[in-house]
Amino acid sequence: MSDERKTVAGELGRYPTTGRFLAGRLRYEMSGPEKAKLEGLVERVDWIEANTRLLQSGNVYHYSTILIEGFVLRTLDGENQRHAVSFHVPGDFVDLHCFALKRLDHNIDTVGKAKVGLVPHSALNKVMETDPHLARILWFSTLLDAAMHREWIMKLEQLKAPRRIAHIFAEINHRLELIGLGAADGFDSELRQSELAEMTGTTTIHVNRALRELRESKIATFERGRVIIHDRTRLEEYGAFDPAYLYSDGLVSFQDKAADGG
Repeated sequence: MSDERKTVAGELGRYPTTGRFLAGRLRYEMSGPEKAKLEGLVERVDWIEANTRLLQSGNVYHYSTILIEGFVLRTLDGENQRHAVSFHVPGDFVDLHCFALKRLDHNIDTVGKAKVGLVPHSALNKVMETDPHLARILWFSTLLDAAMHREWIMKLEQLKAPRRIAHIFAEINHRLELIGLGAADGFDSELRQSELAEMTGTTTIHVNRALRELRESKIATFERGRVIIHDRTRLEEYGAFDPAYLYSDGLVSFQDKAADGG
């Protein structure tokens, strides 16, 4: 078992609903009492059916949701097609935005079945009042969402469909590694070609052609949601993937900021 998997497994043993929160990034800065406090914020755990709209744009919510198992998409509804603007993995707070905004301007939709934990906004209010360091860490998680969204916008402008998909595959795999679920040779999900089209701003026909190009180039193969990575270096180069925006290591890591006293 890799060091990352051992670390995350230990955290999940103590904090089963929140043990993956900011794993590989800023979790090292959280004290034991802070981790226990975060775990205690989860009031209820639910299993959500596959391809369910978990949160609807425009509705008012009085809780925020942490993803425990499975995957979700942050989406916008267009005239003729849903548009996916980010992808979320276990450990992500998928809607801390609605703690401040109450009404979201986007939707949260599951990809396959998902297990989620619900945190009342009243509990988050208390954290803001009594635990400023934990509040700052929660704020960091929303800033990570923004960083990933900016990267997706840039890649949508810069890259053609096969390279956009390569970037998404590389990003998801890297993020899964941070939380002890990734592997060098790929990952499992319940993603469909229609969702890849929504994530890359194209059509299922273009996605099919793009996936064929990745497969024939021996970069990656997509089979019923399973992403098989044949050559990780080539995948990341082809998708222009630089993990710096994920704040896991490198020049803009949280660790570097902490060392500077930031």
